[in-house]
Amino acid sequence: MWLKPEEVLLKNALKLWVQERSNQYFVLQRRRGYGEEGGGGLAGLLVGTLDAVLDSTSKVAPFRILHQTPDSQVYWSIACGSSREEITEHWDWLEHNVMKTLSVFDSNEDITSFVQGKIRGLIAEEGKGSFVKEEDPEKFREGLMKFEKCFGLPEQEKLVTYYSCSYWKGRVPCQGWLYLSTNFLSFYSFLLGAEIKLIISWDEISKLEKTSNVILTESIHVCSRGEDHYFSMFLHISETFLLMEQLANYAVRRLFDKETFENDLVLRDPLQITKRGLESRAHSEQFSAFFRLPKEETLKEVHECFLWVPFSHYNTHGKMCISENYICFASQDGSLCSVIIPLREVTGVDKADPAYRGVSISTKGKTAFRFTEVRDFEQLVAKLRMKCNATSSPQHIINTEVAASSASDSPKDFDAGPSKLDQKDNSKTVSTEALMTVYHPQDAENLDSKMLKEKMKEQSWNILFVERGHGVSMFRTKKTRDLVVRGIPEALRGELWLLFSGAVNDMASNPGYYTELVEKSLGTCTLATDEIERDLRRSLPEHPAFQSDTGISALRRVLTAYAYRNPQIGYCQAMNILTSVLLLYAKEEEAFWLLVAVCERMLPDYFNRRIIGALVDQAVFEELIRVHLPQLTDHMTDMTFFSSVSLSWFLTLFISVLPIESAVNVVDCFFYDGIKAILQLGLAVLEYNMEKLLTCKDDAEAVTVLNRFFDSVTNKDSPLPPAVQQGSNLSDTKSDHPKVDITDLIRESNERYGDIRYEDVESMRCRNRLYVIQTLEATTKQNVLRVVSQEVKFSPSDLEELYELFKKEHFLSCYWNVNSPVLQHHDASLPYLDQYRIDCQQFRVLCHLLSPWSHCANRDSLALWTFRLMDESSDGLINFKQFACVLDTMYNGSFTDKLKLLFKLHIPPAFTEVESLSPSKGGDLSKEELIHFSQLSVSSVGDSLESDYLKSSPEKVGKGKVDIQAYLKQWQDELLKKEENIKDLPRMNQSQFIQFSKTLYNLFHGDPEEELLYRAIAVVTSLLLKMEEVGRRLQSPTSPVKSPVAVAEVPDEIPRKEQEERSSEPTEGSRAQSLRGNHEWSFAFEQILASLLNEPAFVRFFEKPHDIKVKIESAKNLQLKARISV
Repeated sequence: MWLKPEEVLLKNALKLWVQERSNQYFVLQRRRGYGEEGGGGLAGLLVGTLDAVLDSTSKVAPFRILHQTPDSQVYWSIACGSSREEITEHWDWLEHNVMKTLSVFDSNEDITSFVQGKIRGLIAEEGKGSFVKEEDPEKFREGLMKFEKCFGLPEQEKLVTYYSCSYWKGRVPCQGWLYLSTNFLSFYSFLLGAEIKLIISWDEISKLEKTSNVILTESIHVCSRGEDHYFSMFLHISETFLLMEQLANYAVRRLFDKETFENDLVLRDPLQITKRGLESRAHSEQFSAFFRLPKEETLKEVHECFLWVPFSHYNTHGKMCISENYICFASQDGSLCSVIIPLREVTGVDKADPAYRGVSISTKGKTAFRFTEVRDFEQLVAKLRMKCNATSSPQHIINTEVAASSASDSPKDFDAGPSKLDQKDNSKTVSTEALMTVYHPQDAENLDSKMLKEKMKEQSWNILFVERGHGVSMFRTKKTRDLVVRGIPEALRGELWLLFSGAVNDMASNPGYYTELVEKSLGTCTLATDEIERDLRRSLPEHPAFQSDTGISALRRVLTAYAYRNPQIGYCQAMNILTSVLLLYAKEEEAFWLLVAVCERMLPDYFNRRIIGALVDQAVFEELIRVHLPQLTDHMTDMTFFSSVSLSWFLTLFISVLPIESAVNVVDCFFYDGIKAILQLGLAVLEYNMEKLLTCKDDAEAVTVLNRFFDSVTNKDSPLPPAVQQGSNLSDTKSDHPKVDITDLIRESNERYGDIRYEDVESMRCRNRLYVIQTLEATTKQNVLRVVSQEVKFSPSDLEELYELFKKEHFLSCYWNVNSPVLQHHDASLPYLDQYRIDCQQFRVLCHLLSPWSHCANRDSLALWTFRLMDESSDGLINFKQFACVLDTMYNGSFTDKLKLLFKLHIPPAFTEVESLSPSKGGDLSKEELIHFSQLSVSSVGDSLESDYLKSSPEKVGKGKVDIQAYLKQWQDELLKKEENIKDLPRMNQSQFIQFSKTLYNLFHGDPEEELLYRAIAVVTSLLLKMEEVGRRLQSPTSPVKSPVAVAEVPDEIPRKEQEERSSEPTEGSRAQSLRGNHEWSFAFEQILASLLNEPAFVRFFEKPHDIKVKIESAKNLQLKARISV
């Protein structure tokens, strides 16, 4: 079949392919080992064996055709075939239809371009009409059956797709199948009797990248829990890698980063994920991010075509991308031309130049866009007309007015737009002017040299607007970027920020939204509003606008409205600094939508609690430093210096480190180029100070160098008055440092690092996101282990393994349950210990795997009571510290500690009567029964005190104000809490003691000293009852004694031999009946402890050491199977 032309490096692949035919422009190769007698030697035997197990749909094809040009070392793969007949047919077609044509071209570049275009055309013809088809259902069903058979995962685990590939075990490739499902990356191979089965959960992956090694040109490297795995020999490695990257990031967001995931309705349900859906989503995300469109926009169609550029008088080649509400175009010929046409702006769609398959789109700005060479242009015209008719419905009329005013009218008309929308008089609450126009109005009569330059800038932009359009649908070209680099004029800054960021589209689609939000949010009192009030006076305090109530009130309204709109983010420090600058140049409502664009699209995840987005971009920045400034990385022993020093650069867009008059130029570039502009400027700053940084001996000295540099940055063309300019205030004190003009610095950053592509930045973001999340998780683990290690006697390695099992169990409950209570309670902003918790069902699984008492017949009841004992907050969840402490008692506790634990398990609040609804299950409880019993409330001594404590706990207050005093008191009480005294334990009544005795019998079952232990417990119970009988006689000497004195509590589970030995003793039934005739028996813990200490068999049993390492290794192998069987 024909392949999309891809560059091939033959340097490392010559050993795998044999040349069969060649001519001046094409090479036909056969995979070594295919069709050769004897296998073609060792290499051929290896390759032939690998390919022999593949089917025709996903294997590395045995034949391929490459395109080459004379005197060139670059080859392009253009076709592959599973048989000699198929590849020969392609070869013959090339010789008869292409070879003769190539001789007319003068240059090799033209030949290659023609061949690539021809092959793409053939692919398009073959794929015509197949875009909407799903994968072959029969083939996929066959793969699904293999997947289920090989790995035995639950039915809910959805297989997304599968590929044939090789897994490198050392230096030996093992051919098999790679299965990609919603929660796991799985590989299976069975060759020559050797089976390889690999299951890696996506949430464990810390590195996922495409790499090259010595044997193969490309492979996929997966790093999980410190282990490296390499997969290669894919038919389409780029497609496979993109899908793996999406699934890994989806799992990370779902399990670790819940606050950004909850609003994502598309991926909330793992059962809805499909390969085609993920591919479509990836394209839509790339589309909306590139053109700065609302996240809701979905890419519907893509057409390769030409766009007529009237001011340059030529057609530029590119792609037309169509979504529900926008038509966008981006050139692909290096001209950097792009256009965004909202359908609300379109007034007409017509056919133009049928011979050239043309489409003409007219807009309200009296601009006509002409696209030519559009495939199926007649159908496209009909579709666009229908879309435009739907968009011009009454509910969109207001939107159109706003967009028209913002797109084509003068700035004054633009300012009047939102005020027309407001039906109420909101002049008292919402400011309708940018603060800069209020505090620094331009004097048109007295123009100094700086103001003249400013007017010349404005004139340059006005000329651009005349040539390229004014508003949303303007042509954006290299000339536009050049003007942005020089600095946007003060009068146009707010309008162009709104335009380039895409905020104009949000505002046009939501008329009156901000005013409504202000009315709802004002007066609310939350943690976010408290933080906002604290930071209001710290926002550009040197600027007159924020020394008065006008600026402060506007800032308060914008920040409070956004916190109300997006409670997941609420308010984060640095938002106040950024919003202050936005309010200087944009009206209040515009500043709000600019903040929305920054927080939710341009800087995703920057302003959540863990600032994950900023950390990811810092990792990208470090990667770029390694590539572009290697001498600096060689000098710096610790790369974390760059992360610590650059955090404020990313969070505030350099506003916090540069003088305000210079910082706004950086914001100009950011709104046009996105995060790429900040990365480029950061590299330029480091390069400018390279020599000084290389001489620094420590981080403090390097920070001083950078701070002095930022203080020396000026904006010589800024028209702001000297009183406002921060750079001018420092000119006298630091005149010894050379001045650096911000325009020159930005221009230099574009010239030196402008080749950094947007696509590369996004790819690095995806790659580093996994690393950043796993680094944060490692920090959480270290902090938890540090706290818990002080409470238990486990070795550090065993404790770490237990933490991994605990966390894995937490995730296993989230994999297939969308509404998992554990997932709903997971919050990365909580203290480290409470970030991961498990419920009773998960605890039961871990108990069965790890507890030394898991052989007990009533192990489900024991697990239930143990969970109830640890669940002090009665919320149905326990943390790792509670889990590790109870396990530590079972393994490392003294005889008294273990007995005390068993005693407490059989008294309230832990103990509750348990009886399975299914007698056939014996002591086993179903999941529903377990959850039911775990939630039962049992009254016990001190319950009222506990309830009062929970009511007063600061954690129960909710999302309102946090009572710091309550926290301090709680902390003080915990410090003063004494070790629990055994005398404080309540007494155990008759039914509880009977169950306690049964548990002991169950624990002793199977022990080498089983008979001895049974006799010992009979002696102890008889002794305890005698003591209780004597006590009763002393208290009431006249009362008759109806029950026998020598009584032992013997449950039904006692072996027959033991029952025969004590056949002379009264039965349990008669004894129980006798006891019911009198008041209930009860025993204190001291009585039980003293009695058991007299029996050496008891002491030996409970002091017998148990090796938890064996249990841990077994649990790691059985944990997933245990979850499946639940």
